[in-house]
Amino acid sequence: MQLQQIHHIAIIVSDYAAAKEFYVKKLGFSVIRENFRPARGDWKLDLRLGEGPDSIELEIFAQPNAPRRLTRPEACGLRHLAFHVEDIFATIAELNTQGIHCEPVRFDEFTGKPMTFFFDPDGLPLELHE
Repeated sequence: MQLQQIHHIAIIVSDYAAAKEFYVKKLGFSVIRENFRPARGDWKLDLRLGEGPDSIELEIFAQPNAPRRLTRPEACGLRHLAFHVEDIFATIAELNTQGIHCEPVRFDEFTGKPMTFFFDPDGLPLELHE
């Protein structure tokens, strides 16, 4: 077996409209497709970040009454999503103009690179890493 790359990451959200606004309008993901799934009574929104073979997909499932995350960020399962950026301080400034607060910048203990966290509308930790 030879795995080549991560194809997508899937998350469950409590509010479809808020999640779409956040990931598409504020973070700049592009919409691949969005579908209502009548059998499940939920929405599935497929998003893309980047272009070409290095792009990655984020699947968003809007499920009513999904259980809340128990702790943050140290729950079993998905810990956080991390995004590489060229200039962390410029990215933080841009997020701030959109009303998105970031934690204070700290430095990765192994790489020495600056990093910070912010959160999506459901509190999922998102990391910026330079």
